[in-house]
Amino acid sequence: MAVNRMHPGSPQGASEDRRLWDFTANARPQTEELAGDAKADVLVIGGGFTGLTAALNLAQRGLIVRVLEAGRIGGGASGANAGFVVPNFAKADPATTIAALGDERGRRLLALVGAGGDRVFELARMNAIDCDAQQTGWLQPAHSADLAAALAARAAMWQSLGRPVSFISAAETAHRTGGMAGYHGALLDRSGGTIHPVNYALGLARAALAHGVAIHEGTPVASVERDGTGWMVSTPGGRVRADRVLLCTNAETGGVARRLGGAAVPLPVYQIATAPLPQDVVDRISPDRQPMSDTRGYLFTYRLDAENRLISGGMAILPFAAHARMGRAIVARLASELRLPEIPQLDFVWRGTAAMTTDFLPHLYEFGPGFIGGLGCNGRGIAMTAMLGGVLADAATGTKLADLPIPLAPAKQLPMRQFAALAVAGALIQARVQDWRARTFTSGKSST
Repeated sequence: MAVNRMHPGSPQGASEDRRLWDFTANARPQTEELAGDAKADVLVIGGGFTGLTAALNLAQRGLIVRVLEAGRIGGGASGANAGFVVPNFAKADPATTIAALGDERGRRLLALVGAGGDRVFELARMNAIDCDAQQTGWLQPAHSADLAAALAARAAMWQSLGRPVSFISAAETAHRTGGMAGYHGALLDRSGGTIHPVNYALGLARAALAHGVAIHEGTPVASVERDGTGWMVSTPGGRVRADRVLLCTNAETGGVARRLGGAAVPLPVYQIATAPLPQDVVDRISPDRQPMSDTRGYLFTYRLDAENRLISGGMAILPFAAHARMGRAIVARLASELRLPEIPQLDFVWRGTAAMTTDFLPHLYEFGPGFIGGLGCNGRGIAMTAMLGGVLADAATGTKLADLPIPLAPAKQLPMRQFAALAVAGALIQARVQDWRARTFTSGKSST
């Protein structure tokens, strides 16, 4: 398969997005903008992970499916993430999920979420998607003794649900992270891993096309209106009359996408990729090539790509003119935390937006009979979308919304959403203070 391998050099000081995944992407499938009138059993709005997974699922059931994507495949959040495959919740653990939804509903949702990692790698394997899929596991180190105890309890709960999750000692955590100091153990989920996200999206698109799905890139939706027992979806170049519509636009808020994106808190996240590291450094900091995300409020993460670039991310307290500043800060933090011999060359800096629900759980939204949306990856987009797409396909083929494992939420806009950036800045400042206190007052303790 043809691959575009561009070597751009260092973009130090760059103010615009330079996404690693665009520079290392496979050849793109051929699509056309929508022109004229068309019909579909199900119309999917949004050509990211969720929309493409739903479209492929529906086509495999024999339905006529069209996908409308305002930009291009992998152009939104699906191509702006770091490629972590993490099959759990970022904030809500199994106990709080069951407490919020009840035992039966909570366990159904946990079973769905827990299967997300395996589903991603299964989709890649079954559809021969060339996306550097590495199911090496995912590591979550605890930065305090209290959080180590919480992670041990969480691992035990996941184990009781049949998941390949365990809690490892501080010594084992140090080995797997190159001797990083201050961790008190870690949760290890062996079904997690990493992928090349844009190539995964392009592979899903190819699989959908092979199953008869019509994909229209460069086709923004102007309106969705009730038309008898179905829906009329209008675009600048034509219209689609569909029996059912799935809205899969994540945190986007332009036009019809606001119905979905306005129900979540947008979190701007900056990602970076360095130049390839020497093999001896790679062998020390990631001997099993496991991606990691620790428990600090100001999260520390890293992974390696196929060419041994370090990939990490962070959020800006002041989001204004932050590209160059965040790039330098993230790569300097990597060098410090991982005790690298020198600060690596910074080759890519880009920004994406994570959609966070107020209860940190995924939800379905009903905008009218047969017009359904899904949202709530909460920083776990790749694994979650592999399951959310299937749930939306079930919703579009007659399963009652109340019977689906993802709960329904009111289709309404969050109040005061325009002040989210201020709230995020305050939360980041508080998180850094709490992280410092946790490290300072528990530095003499460890979990074995």
